[in-house]
Amino acid sequence: MPTLTLHQKVFLLLLSIVTIGFGWILAPYAGAIFWGVILAILFAPVYRWLLRKTKGRAGLASLLTLLLIIVIVILPLSLISVSLVNQAASVVEMVRSGEITVAMFFNKIMAVLPQWLINLLDRFNLTSLASLQDKLAEGATQVSQVVAVKAINVGLYTFEFLTSLCIMLYLLFFLMRDGSTLSARIKGAVPLSRKYKQRLFTNFTTVIRATVKGNILVAIAQGALGGLAFWFLDVPAPLLWAVLMAFLSLLPAVGAALVWAPVAAYFLATGAIWQGAGLAAFGVFVIGLVDNVLRPILVGKDTKMPDYVVLLSTVGGMALFGLNGFVIGPVVAALFIASWDLFVSASEFQAED
Repeated sequence: MPTLTLHQKVFLLLLSIVTIGFGWILAPYAGAIFWGVILAILFAPVYRWLLRKTKGRAGLASLLTLLLIIVIVILPLSLISVSLVNQAASVVEMVRSGEITVAMFFNKIMAVLPQWLINLLDRFNLTSLASLQDKLAEGATQVSQVVAVKAINVGLYTFEFLTSLCIMLYLLFFLMRDGSTLSARIKGAVPLSRKYKQRLFTNFTTVIRATVKGNILVAIAQGALGGLAFWFLDVPAPLLWAVLMAFLSLLPAVGAALVWAPVAAYFLATGAIWQGAGLAAFGVFVIGLVDNVLRPILVGKDTKMPDYVVLLSTVGGMALFGLNGFVIGPVVAALFIASWDLFVSASEFQAED
């Protein structure tokens, strides 16, 4: 192995320092940059199709792709967010007006609970409505303090969100237009053989497309089905619960059940047997079927990863990186598997020699 000269060592040190400094500068808008790259990879086929239709005019094709993303992604999310806020506000108003009360739910549930469960709850002092309300009030006080602090900074958060959105869209335009050039330069800078680089980059883009498209389609399907079920059963604010189920469905196997299962249990506990049984059956055999059938087809098949690896990497990624983790986790897992496959292949090849 050749020894580095002093000039080479100084240059590598300088390269490391400026790279870390540049990453530090970009860190405040890492989320905007991340989703700009993700959307650029997802809509690259659309951009290439528009590029052919516009006879090679890259700027026009990039602009049309950006407008398409705004129409089919940004605007629907904005409308859903507005409707979500309205329904959340209506639920709060129902609680304030007394239409929905803690005592009503508490008394109905306590009346049908078995004695052994009541004895268990009594150990934690949860069978008394007064004590429960005290605990809820204490928790509400803590939450209200946090909300108050957030409300004071709502203008700042709104400005930061709009700034991040503008940065993402601005970056997305250039990633579309110059994506192939940037990709070629990144590939050229990676100190690996052409075969290894091609395999790793192919895995990277395949996993991103499969993970994002698969998880989002599953989330939309489960959220829509759950919301329709809640609307049919006249559950207040069905859109609010639908969005919550869609978000939680990013957690494979257990996500949406965290919402519909307690509601089904409440129906059963309060004597609404048909509603509870119907919601439970719908949740298991329809909403659950979407997760058990559609997710492995859309995510596991394209990524060529076992279902348990997809589950663990998704949950672990979200635990570390928040919402971005549902993409980062499976991508890291796929690159881990691909890298070790390459290492094993190279080791076997060298052993044969």
